[in-house]
Amino acid sequence: MQVAEKERMPRLSLGEERNMVTQLLLLNITVFILLFFIKIIYQMENTGLAAFERDILTNTRFPADPMVLLTKPWTPLTAMFAHTGFWDVFSNMVWLFCFGTLLQQTGGFRLIVPLYILGSLCGMAFYLAGMNLAPVLQPSVAGGHVIGAGAGVMAIAIGLTTLAPRNRVFPLLLRGGIPVWVITLIFLALHAADIYNSGSYAATGLFLLGGAFMGFMFIAQYKKGRNWGAPVNKVIFSAGHIFHPKEQKEILREEYLEPSRPSATPYQKIGTVPEHKLNELLDKISAQGMHSLSPEERDTLLRASRENAEDF
Repeated sequence: MQVAEKERMPRLSLGEERNMVTQLLLLNITVFILLFFIKIIYQMENTGLAAFERDILTNTRFPADPMVLLTKPWTPLTAMFAHTGFWDVFSNMVWLFCFGTLLQQTGGFRLIVPLYILGSLCGMAFYLAGMNLAPVLQPSVAGGHVIGAGAGVMAIAIGLTTLAPRNRVFPLLLRGGIPVWVITLIFLALHAADIYNSGSYAATGLFLLGGAFMGFMFIAQYKKGRNWGAPVNKVIFSAGHIFHPKEQKEILREEYLEPSRPSATPYQKIGTVPEHKLNELLDKISAQGMHSLSPEERDTLLRASRENAEDF
């Protein structure tokens, strides 16, 4: 069977340049540690937590008041990478690792950062609009704020579910594994319970709803050949390689940036079987043997073999 060579996605590991999940994890954790040590310094200097919130957090969180936002236009960027509580950053990073790794393996590393950034920005836009347009929420605008990776992680989770809802994980736990959509339902249920317990229905709900909306729309358009993430990747690439020689920059550009006009589908297909899926099955057989395949995977491999034979 002749199969086009698959672009192998790197596993989660430090120092892997194309593993965008790793880089997002490191960035979020680094910002959390930085804020934590700044907080300790404020306490050691006897200036108190009130001074820490006034000097640092008010310049980091995304405000609900548009007038405050105009004076602090950098907060949409800082807020999406900042956390103030250990369990907040822990839970967000666990889900980012889970959904981000699966999406990176399914759709490629170029989707991760744009989805995270656009999902976070859309979540903030939903939050800002809802807090200022809904009369019942307007009294909470003064002093209201959101912070954290919640909307970005939500966008990645919904994006993965939109792209490949029936992909399966944890094949050793259940026969054939657990579908992605089931994991997403658990994720949403846990978030709903957390919102209920915290009482921040409007703020957190609007923030996460915006991320979910962007995750769905992003991947829905991506499946139609419209890549909303290409401009984001170009900006990040230009900023990260501004001091590179022109020749080296052109080589890296071809490797890390997608074409300006993506094809009608996010991946090539062999008949009705996606190429990446077929390559994953072949890798699994090579590593674990034919007996490791589930009945569904055996049917997929058989169908691909028949389609390939018909082509000849």
